[in-house]
Amino acid sequence: MVTQPQIHGDVDDRFGRVADVFRDNFTSRGEVGAAVTVYVRGRKVVDLYGGVADTRTGRPWDAHTPVVVFSCTKGILAICAYLLAQEGRLDLDAPVTRYWPEFGQHGKADIPVRWLLTHQAGLPAVDRSLTLDDVLAWDPVIKAIEAQAPLWKPGTAHGYHSMTYGWLVGEVIHRITGQLPGAFFADTVAGPLGLHTWLGLPAAESDTVAWGLAPPSDPDPFVDPVAERGITMGGAFAFPADADGLVSFNDDAIRAAGVPGAGAVSTAEGLARLYAACVSQLHCGPLLTAASVDDAVVVRSRGQQRHGPPDTGQRWGTGFLLHSPPARPLLGERSFGHDGAGGNLAFADAEHQVGFGYVVNQMRGMGDERANLLTAAVRACLTD
Repeated sequence: MVTQPQIHGDVDDRFGRVADVFRDNFTSRGEVGAAVTVYVRGRKVVDLYGGVADTRTGRPWDAHTPVVVFSCTKGILAICAYLLAQEGRLDLDAPVTRYWPEFGQHGKADIPVRWLLTHQAGLPAVDRSLTLDDVLAWDPVIKAIEAQAPLWKPGTAHGYHSMTYGWLVGEVIHRITGQLPGAFFADTVAGPLGLHTWLGLPAAESDTVAWGLAPPSDPDPFVDPVAERGITMGGAFAFPADADGLVSFNDDAIRAAGVPGAGAVSTAEGLARLYAACVSQLHCGPLLTAASVDDAVVVRSRGQQRHGPPDTGQRWGTGFLLHSPPARPLLGERSFGHDGAGGNLAFADAEHQVGFGYVVNQMRGMGDERANLLTAAVRACLTD
């Protein structure tokens, strides 16, 4: 007999289908602990959570439980980049060297900032071995990137920059603002919006974070040496799980360092509120202008990646994952956001003024439909 999960929180009557899918994820799809939040036109219409946050102790998931959201972090950096562009401090189509002169070595002088955000820079992996201390210290990664030549002619192809994206975009933010991206995000966005979202987890929050559970073994894993090197940062750490089956990002030092491509920690509410603020009235007007949103939803990269798995139809804008059926359908052509390893998903939709956040601690692999089914339920509730 399947034990019915205890689901907590609130949901508007119109969005009951989302609650049904959220519950079914526990009973039918192996959910352990999770939360989902949806804003529509500045109003929270779904705010649900349930399950176990830490299977080692049985600690339940509560209304304020955050979790490492992996590549949802990339969307956070993209929002920061657009905010700087709106202020006139960043030109997305200017050469990276305008802001970061040392980047221009070894054939990189003409790479525009936008290609860092669209996975077209040819720098998906560092070509030197790094230690964990190197990765967490920031500057050694920056020096490695500066000294490296692209792996393909920039702008001619794309390949997912799984970890290097964070340092590439993050160092541009750093050079412009004098702050590392986590500090800039905290001061400019998370603090004013009251988000439980961090890129660099404070020590006081460490015990509140859900314990991540590694995904099941893939019987037919995609193997590419460049992609593998990109994920592990030249062997600095195992990603997502170490030899004992523990997700590396459970480590306090990694979470505190704010690894910029994959290390953000957030509640579902924090991510949903962030994206809702991009497209609706939540805090003195939308964070992003109409021109920024128009630019964000333009498809910049699609099709087969260099050093990537077979094409699943994913489409990329400037820093954001876009509506990409069948692999990752969002709400439509005006949606932009990012998913994260193992099942996390966060996005905005400008047409419906939606902010969506879904976070989990049980990572899944290929064929995971939990987030897609929740998104489909939201879509149905909005259009019925």
